Amino acid sequence: MSIRPFREIKRKNTKVINVGEVKVGGYNPISVQSMTNTLTSDSYSTIKQILEIQEAGADLVRVSCPDEESTKALKEIKKETQIPLVADIHFHYKRAIEAAENGANCLRINPGNIGDENKIKEVISAAENNNCSIRVGVNAGSLEKDILEKFKEPCPEALVESALRNIQILEDQNFENMKISVKSSDVFLSIAAYELLSEKTNYPLHLGITEAGGFVPGSIKSSIGIGKLLLNGIGDTIRVSLSDDPVEEVKVGNEILKSLNLRNRGVKIISCPSCARQAFKVIDTVKILEQKLSHIKEPVTLSVIGCVVNGPGEASMTDVGITGGGKGNNMLYLSGVQSEKILTDDIISKVVQEVEKKALEIKDRK
Repeated sequence: MSIRPFREIKRKNTKVINVGEVKVGGYNPISVQSMTNTLTSDSYSTIKQILEIQEAGADLVRVSCPDEESTKALKEIKKETQIPLVADIHFHYKRAIEAAENGANCLRINPGNIGDENKIKEVISAAENNNCSIRVGVNAGSLEKDILEKFKEPCPEALVESALRNIQILEDQNFENMKISVKSSDVFLSIAAYELLSEKTNYPLHLGITEAGGFVPGSIKSSIGIGKLLLNGIGDTIRVSLSDDPVEEVKVGNEILKSLNLRNRGVKIISCPSCARQAFKVIDTVKILEQKLSHIKEPVTLSVIGCVVNGPGEASMTDVGITGGGKGNNMLYLSGVQSEKILTDDIISKVVQEVEKKALEIKDRK
């Protein structure tokens, strides 16, 4: 069931680039990415984690390439995975060349940090020869010395000046296949930097609040910062940076997009916080349903409300709904219409069955 959103976001129409088979920019779907925390040289562990990240709903994945063993491992990793790979490179231009030649679809670098003009030309040549894009990644914690001296501290103007400088280095070599990020761990600094950068360039922007922290604080900071920018039409790809399992980053990223009606993937659950009126254990039920429905990729809406105060209204706007009733008789709604009474003990199995059926219908219509 499709409900017209109260507000539709008007996105900025940025330049479109390719990261592997994923189009980034323009009006293409906003992509979600995460980063592995395994040693990339340990190809077995890295492949395993990449597959988990992809299964969770990521569109892109970044891997760190600090040494030659890591860039060599990309060739094996690429054979065993389908998701586009972004190679994280710092300082050493040869690692960037090796990564491009061994299967990376994008290089995350700061051109100004990798050496003289000849080295930059070699990296650009490797990127062009291997259909590899570049992400210019500016971070408040690693700004150039002269920029820090000029602005005295990290500020929006400092991050944007660094970004524009690195963009110019690539443009001077006639390379424009790039996306840009200006990240900070400070929400306000990040928002202001991205807003300023969006005014000055039309390249696609990769959004994130870097080093956001653990699951709860990091998710909140990221939701506020990334969400504020997305609401204003800024951003083409996102990463939620958490001190947690990368799979959790993907889940939070997709939830941010779903909450803004920017991307529909998987089951969107509308549920109440529960109270003394609940006719079944809402919190426990939702936790179980989240786990049992995590495999579904089609956009299905599900409402789980513990009583009849708001339950019927929410159920009328979702594909599947369950509303608590008296004496263990709960009402199941399908496509907004009352269907049948369900005993409390049967809620999980019945809801899973109906959501899977609805997902199959949606898949067949594609």
